[in-house]
Amino acid sequence: MKKLHILLSMFPAILLAASCSGVRDCAPAQLNLPAEIAENAGDTLTAADIEWWKFYGDSALCTLISRTLEHNKDLLAATARIEELQQVYRINRSALFPEVGINIGANHETNDYYGKSYIPDPQFDLKATLRWEADLWGKLTWAKREGHAMWMSTVEDRRAMKISLIAEVATAYFNLIALDNELAIVRRTLENRKEGMAKAKLRFEGGLTSELVYQQTKVEYATAAAMVPNLEARIGMTENALSLLMGEYPGSIITRADTIAAMATSSNIPIGLPSTLLKRRPDLRSAQLKLKAAMAKVGIAHAERFPSLTFSLQGGLENDDLTNLLKSPFSYVAGAIAGPVFQFGKKKARYKAAIAAYDQARLGYEQRVLDAFRETNDAVVNYNNARETTSLKADSRNAAKKYVELAELQYRAGSINYIEVLDAQRRYLDAQIGLTTALRNQNIALVNLYKAIGGGWQ
Repeated sequence: MKKLHILLSMFPAILLAASCSGVRDCAPAQLNLPAEIAENAGDTLTAADIEWWKFYGDSALCTLISRTLEHNKDLLAATARIEELQQVYRINRSALFPEVGINIGANHETNDYYGKSYIPDPQFDLKATLRWEADLWGKLTWAKREGHAMWMSTVEDRRAMKISLIAEVATAYFNLIALDNELAIVRRTLENRKEGMAKAKLRFEGGLTSELVYQQTKVEYATAAAMVPNLEARIGMTENALSLLMGEYPGSIITRADTIAAMATSSNIPIGLPSTLLKRRPDLRSAQLKLKAAMAKVGIAHAERFPSLTFSLQGGLENDDLTNLLKSPFSYVAGAIAGPVFQFGKKKARYKAAIAAYDQARLGYEQRVLDAFRETNDAVVNYNNARETTSLKADSRNAAKKYVELAELQYRAGSINYIEVLDAQRRYLDAQIGLTTALRNQNIALVNLYKAIGGGWQ
C-alpha cells in the first residue's frame, strides 16, 4: 500500500516529464545579436519611444494618421481577426474542463411480434451528463498554448500593420508636400519666364535682338508649362492614395502644410539597443509567437501518440411512466482508455512532420531577425546619406540663385547674351526642384527608419 501511495504521488511528475519530452527535439532559435543596431547609434533612448503624434510634429499629418487608424479597412479587418483567434483560444482552453450537458427525451416504441400480443414500450428521460478527458500527456495544455500564441500573434500583426499604415500615410504626405512645392516653383518660374518672353518679344520687334532669343524664351516657357499638368495629375493621385488609406472615396479634402519648411527634420535620431529592436518590432514578436505555436503543435503531436483517458458520468431520471418519472433515479459511470494499437507509423510521422514545421518556423524567425537588422541598418545609412544630400542640394540651390542674379546683372550691362541668362534660370529651376526632392527623400528616409526600429504603435 505504501508503494502504491508513492507511485501515485510521483504520477503527476511523470506526466509532466512525458509532456515536456515531446518538445525535446525542438532546437531553440540561434540569434547571436550584434553589439549594436547601427554604428554609432545612441542607446540611452530610442526614437521608437516617441509616440507618432509627437514624432511627426505636423498637426495636419497627425490628423491624417488618426483618420487612417480609425477607418482603414485592412486595420479593421485585422481587429476582427484578433477577435476570431481570441475565441478560438477560448475554445481550446475550455477543453481542459468537463463538458456538462442535459438530455430531455421521450419515445414511444411498440412491439407487435408474430404470435404475441401488442406490447407498448414508452420511455421518458431527464438526464445530466458530464464528460471529462484527463490531460495525461499535455495534449490539451499544448492546444491551449498554441491557441494563445496564435491569438497574440494576430495582436502583433495588427501592430505591425499599424506601423506600416503610419509609414504609408507619412510617405504619401511628404510626397504631396513636395509635389505642392514643386508645382509652386514651376508656377513662379512660369510667371518670370512669361515676363521675360514679353520683354524678348519687344526687343525682337524693336530690332534690338535677334529672333533666336525670342524663340528660346518661348521654348523655355513651354518646357516649364508642360510640367504643370503632370504635377497636377501626380498630386491628384497622391490625394486619392491618402483617401484610400483613410477608408474614404477619392475626392476627400486632404489638408496639409503650405510650405516646404514643414519638411524639416531633426538631425539627432537615437536608435536603441538590439534587444529593444526584438521587443519593439511587432513583426518579430509575431514571428516569435508563431514559433511558440509551432512548438505547441509538436507537443500535441507527441501527446497523441499515447492513450487518452476519458471519464463519463450520467445521472437523472428514467421511467416508462411520466407520472412516476421523479421516483426513478438513474446513474451511469464509465471510464475509457483509448489509444492507437497499430497505425503503420502514422502517429510518429505526424510527430516528425510537426518537428519539421517547427524547424521551418524557427529558421523563418531567425531569418526575420536578420532581415530586421538589415532593414534598420539600411534605414540608418539612407537617412544619414539623405541628410548629407539635402545639405549639398541646399548649397546648390543657393549657388544657382546667385548665378541667376549675376547673369541678369551682366546681361543688363551687355557683357553676356540672354541665352546665358536663360541657362542660369534653368539651372536655378532644377536646383530648387532638386532641393525639394532631397527634403522629401530625407523625410521618407526618416519614416522608414522610424518603421524599422518599431516605432509608432505604443
